[in-house]
Amino acid sequence: MKSKAGNRPDYIFLGCVLFLTVFGLVMLSSASSDLGKINFNDTYYYLKHQILYGLSLGIVGFLAMAFFYYRRWEKLALPLLLISVLALVAVFTPLGFSFKGASRWLNLGPFSVQPAEFLKFTFIIYLAAWLSNKKINRQTSFWEGLFPFVVICGLITFLVVIQPATTTIAIIMASSLIIYFVSGARLSYVVGIILLGFLCLALLIYATPYRFERVMNFFHQENVNVEGAGYHINQSLMAIGSGGPFGVGFGKSTTKFKYLPEPIGDSIFAVIAEELGFVGVLLLIAVFTTMIIRGFFIAKNSRDQFAKLTVIGLVSIIAVQTFIHIGAISGLIPLTGVSLPFISYGGTSLAVFLTMAGVIVNISKYT
Repeated sequence: MKSKAGNRPDYIFLGCVLFLTVFGLVMLSSASSDLGKINFNDTYYYLKHQILYGLSLGIVGFLAMAFFYYRRWEKLALPLLLISVLALVAVFTPLGFSFKGASRWLNLGPFSVQPAEFLKFTFIIYLAAWLSNKKINRQTSFWEGLFPFVVICGLITFLVVIQPATTTIAIIMASSLIIYFVSGARLSYVVGIILLGFLCLALLIYATPYRFERVMNFFHQENVNVEGAGYHINQSLMAIGSGGPFGVGFGKSTTKFKYLPEPIGDSIFAVIAEELGFVGVLLLIAVFTTMIIRGFFIAKNSRDQFAKLTVIGLVSIIAVQTFIHIGAISGLIPLTGVSLPFISYGGTSLAVFLTMAGVIVNISKYT
């Protein structure tokens, strides 16, 4: 995997990706065993599904991106974004299907995909190409920079929120703002976008009862009904607390099927904490932290603005989503549903994150 410049890929970052992927499959085999047995009479059903539709496609995406020269993405950025936008619209057509009141999936024969997951990749690539254009001053110009940035972000936000997938768009927009700031945007522009974002989020929360209830429960936890609205977070905290320093042992979680909602997805961190304890959780967070820091190191040493912004954006997606998942399930922030990168069940998510990692590995070869 030597580049034209004679450099090798960043093996520390590569090692973190490998560890998290393998670790995720191992923990998924434990978290999903009871569900697989009950629902499909197959203890390893969800693990097999993850390997077949997530890992296999993810490996293809990773290897393809690791050898695909990153500068070619600049020309592909706009077409890829347009395809993603069309896919977001398509979920509301006969091609899409709903689950638990959410319209987030496209049915493509044997596959079902979430366009919002691909958006995490395509929108970052588009913004990196758009902001690295030296012919136009996107950073300090209002009409050529701030205004179109807000418009495109607003359009993307609208298409994702109506699915609804509020947390997904929060992750994408937070990462986009980081790219915009790092590119050299005026601080006043960034502050203004943050204030506008919080205002829109507050209005959205106030207008939707279930979101409003989650936020109120977070700020008034002493009054929450643990058998009702507070059930999920209460069970998550009990699972995390029962793990102690070293955990109850791999595969021995008592909450993952009978009590803990979404043990293979939104709550998988609680299963990990219960089975592996504080030490296991600390190791997992250490690997995520190492990956993120190494990613920013790759960005810092990148040879051009496009590479720098691309890596920062993709690493920010991983960092923000990891923080939200762990923070929500640990009671640090209001409860929300989001997968843990490389770990949670979800073929589209795993494939997209491995593809992102491949792009970062490719860029690291040219630093």
